[in-house]
Amino acid sequence: MGRPRLFGRLRAAVLGVVHVAALPGTPRSSLPLTQIIDQACQEAEIYKDAGVDGLIVENMHDRPYTVCPGPEVTAVMTAISAAVRRSCPHLALGVQVLSAANQQAIAVALAAGLDFIRAEGFVFSHVADEGIINACAGNLLRYRKQVGAENIQIFADIKKKHSAHTLTADVGVAETAAAAELFLADGLVLTGKATGLPTDPGELKEVQHAVKIPVLIGSGVTMENVKNYVDANALIIGP
Repeated sequence: MGRPRLFGRLRAAVLGVVHVAALPGTPRSSLPLTQIIDQACQEAEIYKDAGVDGLIVENMHDRPYTVCPGPEVTAVMTAISAAVRRSCPHLALGVQVLSAANQQAIAVALAAGLDFIRAEGFVFSHVADEGIINACAGNLLRYRKQVGAENIQIFADIKKKHSAHTLTADVGVAETAAAAELFLADGLVLTGKATGLPTDPGELKEVQHAVKIPVLIGSGVTMENVKNYVDANALIIGP
C-alpha cells in the first residue's frame, strides 16, 4: 500500500506538524537524542490515530534560529525523520529545517524517504527576526536536481509570518504567488502574521485565482474558523 496523494480530493488534506524538542547544540537543548526521537514518534502516532493525511517534522524549538544551522542539525533531523517515516509508512511526510535551511531539508528528505519540504524564502527577500532571508529558488532547484531528489516536492511560504515585507511592499500576495509558481514551486503556503494567528481568507481567494498549483494554509486554523479555509488544498495544524 502506497502513501496517499495529498491533493486532488474533495476536501482539504490535513497535515500535522511534529515539533521536535530542541536539538543538540541549540540553546534550549536538554534531552538525549534517543528521547527526542521517541517523543517525535509518539506525537506522529497521535496524529496518525487522529486520521491526518500527512505530517511535517519541524525543529521549532531550536530558538533563536540561525540562517546557517550546523551539520549536526541536518544529521539529527534525518535521524528523527527516518524514525517517523518508519512509524507512519503510509502517510505523506515532509520536513522543514529552520531557519530557511532549505537545501538541508532536501538532503534530510532524500535520506529519510520523505515526500516534500516546506521552504522559506523561495522568492523575493524579506527581513525575519533571524535576519535577512534572500530568495533561494534557483539554487534550491539546482541542488534538488544535482542530488537526484526531484521526486521531493517543495511547498513554499509566501509573505512569510514573523517577517517584515517592506522590501516588497509594492509586490502583492498574488504577484508573489505567481512568481513562486513561475519559479517551479510545487505548492504555496499562506500564513497569518505569526504562529497561531489566522490566515486572511481573502488572501486565500486572491492566491487561488492567481495560480494553478496547490495552496496550503500554514497557520491559525481552528474549529471555529476552519470553514474559511475549506477551499484550500491542505491545512497545516499543530498543538
